[in-house]
Amino acid sequence: MLFVGNERGYGFELAQHLMNGRANEHVTVHSIEGFIANNLFDAFAESEAIAAGTQCQNYLYSLSLNPPGNETVPIHLFEETIARIEREFGLTGQPRAIVFHEKKGRRHCHCVWSRINTARMKAINLPLTKRKLMNISRQIYREQDWDMPAGFEDWRKRDPLNYSREEAGQAARAGLDPKELKKMFVRCWQQSDSRASFAAALWSEGYYLAQGDKRGFVGVNGFGKIYSLSRWCGAKPKELRARLGDYNELPTVEEATAILNGTEQAENSKKTEQSDPDFIIRRDRLMTKQRAEREALQAAQEKRHIRETKQRQSRIPMGMKLIWARLSGAYDRLMKELDSETAACDVRDQQEYQVLVEKHLAEYHHLSSG
Repeated sequence: MLFVGNERGYGFELAQHLMNGRANEHVTVHSIEGFIANNLFDAFAESEAIAAGTQCQNYLYSLSLNPPGNETVPIHLFEETIARIEREFGLTGQPRAIVFHEKKGRRHCHCVWSRINTARMKAINLPLTKRKLMNISRQIYREQDWDMPAGFEDWRKRDPLNYSREEAGQAARAGLDPKELKKMFVRCWQQSDSRASFAAALWSEGYYLAQGDKRGFVGVNGFGKIYSLSRWCGAKPKELRARLGDYNELPTVEEATAILNGTEQAENSKKTEQSDPDFIIRRDRLMTKQRAEREALQAAQEKRHIRETKQRQSRIPMGMKLIWARLSGAYDRLMKELDSETAACDVRDQQEYQVLVEKHLAEYHHLSSG
């Protein structure tokens, strides 16, 4: 599982991105915990208001969790991975939100934590996040017996660091030479005369040409790490535009990361949508049907949950029977039994939803391949 994380502010913009139903076939808010609010916009606004009492500008930590495109990953594995990262980063107990996205037949997860420790009114420091995420990522690939991405075999070559004073020191500790990294980007730029040849040169070095949020043209490696091409190639933005054209025609960082790690279908699906209007119509019909099926399942599960909760509550003794049950220990045994039944029902509901999600992903792949 690949991770892309960063400290950030601007919670409203992040909530807009996470809830974007136009860019994703399905958006599911899995959980919002530790906030007073029950929606992303208000939850992140709540974090921003609390952060106003500190000097912290980047009051959120946003992380995307991207499994291999050819693997079916259950919800509990995402949850276990998030819990592992929380422990490693010292974020356990912090308010957080988990959102699932499905885009072009690929499912991934976003988790956003508030960094503000309200007891101390201070932001939680998050040192060495990239190194920690890389270690956890490798562990998960081994534990799940997934095919390890090529970059994991020689991460010093595939995941070089930015050429700033801070990053150069980190690179030196990892045995990297920032000057060699600079030479590589300059060499790719100088030996190319078009977007195609430059993209091919970057690809041969383990990078993908993509569009950045603020930097225009960027290079991306398999870990989703972004390199400003104007900085690393020593080329002015005007020169980049002259040779590479419109950066909006390039894949996003997330799509480039997926392509580098063996999920080229993301790019193929994008081309299919752009070139086949009939595909867009069939896709929209499929999305409408799938969303209706998910809403129907959630409504049925909610109705069943209410009914089962009432049935369990009816088994709790009242009056004198309750007093005797407490004295005899039967009440404690009954509470444990009811808790166990509730947990089993939650697992059942989650498994039902997972089966439906897998069915929908298969339907999308069948549509895009047909």
